Amino acid sequence: MSRMARQESPTGYYHILMRGNNRNWIFKKNQYKLDFLEMLEEQEKEERIEVFAWCIMDNHVHLILKADIYQLSLAIKKINVKFAMRYNLNERTVGHVFQDRFKSQVIDNEEDLEILKFIQFLQ
Repeated sequence: MSRMARQESPTGYYHILMRGNNRNWIFKKNQYKLDFLEMLEEQEKEERIEVFAWCIMDNHVHLILKADIYQLSLAIKKINVKFAMRYNLNERTVGHVFQDRFKSQVIDNEEDLEILKFIQFLQ
């Protein structure tokens, strides 16, 4: 059975959720959080995504991003691969670090967009 295609946002804004495989703690060290943020910033500099907000918990990440759906998927793929390689090397593990594919929720209404504008204003 094939998986469903991602829903494209008419506004270009998405709420992204990435959780550690088996709900494991993946950000055990602050350096892992800094590494993840650095990789996120690299994708922003490559102009694939625009970062509006982020929250890194010990076992998952929430992101608010603006992007074309194709560029969004490419950026998250690059982050996942690079992060997994670094994490697995440091932790002496192998395989996936994040569970399943990332979850993306479309932000498509004015109320949510106003919240994003407020978040951007605070930065």
